Amino acid sequence: MKRLIIIPTYNELANAQILIERIFKRIPTAHILIIDDGSPDKTGEKIKEIQKRYPALSLLERASKSGLGSAYRTGFAWGIERGFEELIEMDADLSHRVRDLAKMIAAKEAEPGADLVIGSRWISSGATENWSKSRELLSKSANLYVRVMLGMGVKDSTAGFRIYSSQILKRIKLEAIKSEGYSFQIEMTREVHRLGGKIIEVPITFREREQGVSKMSKNIVREAMRLVTIWGFKRFLRIK
Repeated sequence: MKRLIIIPTYNELANAQILIERIFKRIPTAHILIIDDGSPDKTGEKIKEIQKRYPALSLLERASKSGLGSAYRTGFAWGIERGFEELIEMDADLSHRVRDLAKMIAAKEAEPGADLVIGSRWISSGATENWSKSRELLSKSANLYVRVMLGMGVKDSTAGFRIYSSQILKRIKLEAIKSEGYSFQIEMTREVHRLGGKIIEVPITFREREQGVSKMSKNIVREAMRLVTIWGFKRFLRIK
């Protein structure tokens, strides 16, 4: 099985090398694609050094910060063009554990018909570490709102730790997916569900980053809630 792990980076110099080494140690057959948005801390330069040790490590450099959704759309197209059968989303900041990725891959192998595997914080045995109660409440409430409005039955639609089959990605019009952040993850989940794809959730432990600065902002949260409301009303009114 040809697997591509897509990791967007922006100022992740302190974390990217650690993550890459952990992945290749635990999942030596994987291929990693780093998409760096012109990190001022020279993350891209560090990746070029690491490439000398890992032939299965690729780097795409972009001139400026262009957004998470844009990075993943670029990575999906890159991977599909090169014949990868599974395309994996993973954060660079060590919040996603490699041991959980191995568990998600095993779940996908056990259910080869699954089109999307989501590493879920909010199903049984899922967890977060170093989160405040207010942040947990915000995430759980947002995901409840998504379930009510979009009717997908997914407990963690905002999760960014995922495995997609190339077959389902080829059926999605990626150029039409314009949202970023939380809303990109929700919109992609919505598209897989709309196409009748099989979605499974696997419990993971999400660990708050120890180094660097979170990319989350109030604008990203507002965008997600605004779009979910629009999509929900379209669903209720049966508008495609």
